[in-house]
Amino acid sequence: MSYTYHKAEALHTFSKLAPFIQEYIYDRNWTELRPVQLAACQVIFDTDAHLLVAAGTASGKTEAAFLPVLTLLHENPSSTIGALYIGPIKALINDQFERLNDLLKEADIPVWHWHGDVSQTHKNKLLKNPQGILQITPESLESLLINKNNDLLRLFGDLRFVVIDEIHAFMGTERGCQILCQLARIGYVTQKQPRRIGLSATLGDYAMAEEWLCSGTEKSVITPKIEVGKRQIRLAVEHFYLGNDDRFLEGKNHKVHEGREASGYDKYIFNLSKARKCLIFANSKSQTESAIASLRKIAAEEGEPDMYHVHHGSISASLRQVAEDAMREPNQPAVTAATLTLELGIDIGYLERVIQLESPLSVASFLQRLGRTGRRGEAADMRFVCAEDELSPEAVLPEQIPWQLLQCIAIIQLYLEERWIEPIRPIKYPFSLLYHQTMSILLATGEISPAALAKKVLNLPSFAAISKEYFKLLLRYLIDINHLQLTEQGKLILGLAGEKVVGKFKFYAVFPDNEEFVVRQGTVEIGSIFMPPPVGNQFALAGKTWEVIEVDFKKKIILVKQVEGQASVFWRGGSGTIHTRILQKMRQILFEDIEYPYLQNNAIKRLQAVRKLTRNSGLDKKNILPLAQDKCCIFPWMGTVAYRTLERLLNTFCRESLEIKSIIGVNPYFLTIKLGKDKVKYLYPEIIYLCEQTIKSEDLLSDAEAPEMQKYDKFIPHPLLRKAFANDYLDMAELRQQVKLWSDSTNL
Repeated sequence: MSYTYHKAEALHTFSKLAPFIQEYIYDRNWTELRPVQLAACQVIFDTDAHLLVAAGTASGKTEAAFLPVLTLLHENPSSTIGALYIGPIKALINDQFERLNDLLKEADIPVWHWHGDVSQTHKNKLLKNPQGILQITPESLESLLINKNNDLLRLFGDLRFVVIDEIHAFMGTERGCQILCQLARIGYVTQKQPRRIGLSATLGDYAMAEEWLCSGTEKSVITPKIEVGKRQIRLAVEHFYLGNDDRFLEGKNHKVHEGREASGYDKYIFNLSKARKCLIFANSKSQTESAIASLRKIAAEEGEPDMYHVHHGSISASLRQVAEDAMREPNQPAVTAATLTLELGIDIGYLERVIQLESPLSVASFLQRLGRTGRRGEAADMRFVCAEDELSPEAVLPEQIPWQLLQCIAIIQLYLEERWIEPIRPIKYPFSLLYHQTMSILLATGEISPAALAKKVLNLPSFAAISKEYFKLLLRYLIDINHLQLTEQGKLILGLAGEKVVGKFKFYAVFPDNEEFVVRQGTVEIGSIFMPPPVGNQFALAGKTWEVIEVDFKKKIILVKQVEGQASVFWRGGSGTIHTRILQKMRQILFEDIEYPYLQNNAIKRLQAVRKLTRNSGLDKKNILPLAQDKCCIFPWMGTVAYRTLERLLNTFCRESLEIKSIIGVNPYFLTIKLGKDKVKYLYPEIIYLCEQTIKSEDLLSDAEAPEMQKYDKFIPHPLLRKAFANDYLDMAELRQQVKLWSDSTNL
């Protein structure tokens, strides 16, 4: 549905808004409602459909959802909680709470925020008189469903709207599937279908998002197509070589020497961010720490003020708040290095520039991060800084390719040329969540017959592909391992082992909880790290260096004192999933002669050098190149899932026939293989032959395998784990499709 507005129509929509909202708009000197807000009002006021608001960052999506919702709740107050807002992170909920509170000062509609950092006193007030708007995380909503099961009708009996913010962060994840289960469970109790409003700035496939949003309901979804003026964007990409002792890069963990001169890389980032309000995004916690430690050191040497902060999931809530407050402070320079914790829509006010270290994993992530800047009608300003170790003379071809630089350019070009954003891959078999919801429902309801439990669980929309046979297999297994117990009356209750799992507050979350050690300086919490260094050793956290005084392994507490100098700390983390289109674009960039206007001097030289190198090597004509005797490298140019499938195909079917000694590589960029004598020439025809066979993804797992990918997979029967891995982590169909595009490599 496309929307263009005449002034009279806009005034008519404005006149429908509640008086206190009109007053709010007048007081803030808004000259008009934005197109997205007018469109949302029309859908909410004039239809009974769900609404998907897909518009850029800072386009007014939150107001688009709440202006009409609050108007309707003002005209006809709800007798229970009237609107539920579900956000992905606590900081976003806190931010939206402040914004809604401001809007609702003159209205008789209470707004409540509810998560782990909110006091029980505040929560009790809502429980006593449930009305207005509840803003909550999926984990806290799970807690409510379990612990207030008998109060659900009193809490949500007149629920009319559910607003799900940043839905792209939920789609294609077990956490997103959890939300759909939660809404279905509330609907089962209330026998109502509240209207859903999904908000996102980065969706690649609207139809997929609409399907996700209306899962388990009978209402359709309307996505207004908003005509938006072209946004100005300033981009720059630069590249650096690093010496062996230069600084932390992803996958490396070495100490940064205190007396060392700052590298050109460090100084470049310092100058980009100097005297500015600036966000630095990195793909790991370790990179954020290293970047801020280096910037702080340069600032001290140059007599510049310390305006540097770190913001990620292992920093204490109070220090994250300090960083957010510093970023919001008007006319005061501040620099914060963050992971995706600041990628989502927290309002941090006027931001002059975003710096991205290495490449983001996706076009969607690039757009989210770009959208943090350029909010006052100014151009969005984003600078990419890529780095790689100095090349050794012995480096083989795949190690001489600047993968991060190519990925940066590919992501930028896919957006600039095609406005392409990754479609989100749905999960077919969320067995870890199946365990979680089974235990959650049993914990909430008490004893229940297997048939009644199966009906409650399998009717949830996230489990549409899971058969009764699979569920029966799970229940039997859970009885065997004492997570469930069958009473003499044939009812199911929690078993002793199950009680230990569900008895912890961390049970509410479906994402894995890394048991980290809390770091404290006296009584002040700094954050947390995965492994405690020995007493006397130093590590970095919150951009500062700490020395370990004492470690309490039982309580998981590290006592520290602050010291001078720089050190590093390493967190384990997944690398995420990169889409095939990005790899295909990287290949195109490598073998075309186009010059990109945003590339800076070093990046231009590096791209020219690698283009010459790869053409001379013949990589533009082949996908498999020899490296040394009986050793070769495959350049698949396919995404994470297809790459993983290819690696397993070779391991499963070619180990003996090609006498493979080793397969190593960097997913999804290249695979280096050592084969038997004179076997290299058979590798390409063998891959082609295998892709022509009726091999299924399931055939790439042995009966002894049971890959545990999600939090509760350790409690899932192995045949089900294999089924889930084959369907959700492998893709033979895509592999076949990509191999067809390969160049002929038979003349190795």
